[in-house]
Amino acid sequence: MRVLLVPLSSIAQIPILDARKEVTKLLNEWHVAAAEANAEKYFGSISETSRYLGADASERWTKAQFMEYAQDAFDHKRTWKFVSSQRKLTVENGIKFWWFDEQLDTWMGHCRGSGVVVNTEEGWKIEQYCLTRLVPNDKVNTYLELVGISKKE
Repeated sequence: MRVLLVPLSSIAQIPILDARKEVTKLLNEWHVAAAEANAEKYFGSISETSRYLGADASERWTKAQFMEYAQDAFDHKRTWKFVSSQRKLTVENGIKFWWFDEQLDTWMGHCRGSGVVVNTEEGWKIEQYCLTRLVPNDKVNTYLELVGISKKE
């Protein structure tokens, strides 16, 4: 009879690794659903209590508000393609919540997406997402001029 000895710490890591794969899959498929104008998959990946924070200051939406805002884009297949080139995931609270941030290649150039994913009765859902346009430090003064903000010394 052979006995396989596996450290308990390794066993504890298995659910975290499985959850990491599931969260990564959710986020990847969510971005693909947007690019393919698949509203059912895209909005089905967002929790009912979610918040979406867009790159414009006016874009702070509940799921219902975001769906209303984006409906025309999905109906007419004029959605967006965001490709994650780098993603960091952090787990807390016994793998119920994952925080993430990702570098995105978009039609706006480089952006950052960040948010929280929660494990619900229906599976993993995006609870909050925040999209940020990245402005290089050496371009901030030009950016401030473009948006009408005077530089503060």
